[in-house]
Amino acid sequence: MEKIKQNPIVKKLGFNRIILCCVLVLMYALFAVFGDNFTGLPRILSALNYAYFLGFLSLGVTFVIATGGIDFSIGPVMFCAALISGYCLTSYGVPMALSLLISVLVGMMFGIFNGYLVAYWSVPPFIVSMASMNIAKGVASVFTKTQSVSWPQGVSEQGWFRNLVKVGDFPVGLVIFLVFAVICSIILNKTKAGRYILSLGSNKEAVRLSGVNIKKWEMLAYVICGTLVGIAAIFFVAAYTTVQPGYGDTYNNEAIAGCVMGGTSMAGGLASIGGTVIGVFIIALLQEGILALHFRKDYQLIITGIIVIVAVYADVVARRRKN
Repeated sequence: MEKIKQNPIVKKLGFNRIILCCVLVLMYALFAVFGDNFTGLPRILSALNYAYFLGFLSLGVTFVIATGGIDFSIGPVMFCAALISGYCLTSYGVPMALSLLISVLVGMMFGIFNGYLVAYWSVPPFIVSMASMNIAKGVASVFTKTQSVSWPQGVSEQGWFRNLVKVGDFPVGLVIFLVFAVICSIILNKTKAGRYILSLGSNKEAVRLSGVNIKKWEMLAYVICGTLVGIAAIFFVAAYTTVQPGYGDTYNNEAIAGCVMGGTSMAGGLASIGGTVIGVFIIALLQEGILALHFRKDYQLIITGIIVIVAVYADVVARRRKN
């Protein structure tokens, strides 16, 4: 096994990412054999629709987890952004482009709120994110008067935003998501901000003693996360139209599962955007495969929970061996 890991090609591609790709292919083969019409284009496009918004959630929370923090509010914040921007569009006549911008701004504001409390007030990330989760649900319910919001359909004049997901049968959303993933990878691995974010997860005190303003960089990770959550809201409504207050919790676990499965350490200091992307596709494929096998969605929740436990345990074992 060690010889395989030391192979130049394997080291370049990443052993963990190669294993994840094999798992993805194996899952697709199993669902194709035992699932109901799983290889049809509608199934593939449905899985991709799920992967887009989940992918942006996972990209965002990767930055937070890289600092050694956590954010359990991303799902409800996504719904809050979609509800507020959608209500502005349908009830107040706000133009579509401005409504989409409002969605991003709502996500960013929650990112600023979370980051400020964690970085400058030293409130534990777990407490902050749990509080933000409830605040996001409450704000969305109050703003929309507990009503669900339905975004315009593709046949309407304002339905042009659905072209962000697909044009005909071409998955435009996949291209956009992968472009954002590349940008996130560059930020995390090739910029000063990314290096400091990763360093905070490795040894925050050592970074502080070296004279770095750790509060600024830690807050930046949450702001990036919030911004990507706002973008995730756009892709959610582009694919699924109707948003209801009080939901979004389950997407937290799935987004975090995609990160951890992809090689991002829950202890911080180690993150892989490429691994996160593959992990997201595995979760999305699992969701669609469960439906193809005619199982209830409950089974996906069970499997996702198991995936999180296994991935975290694997990370703990790897860190023990390294130490």
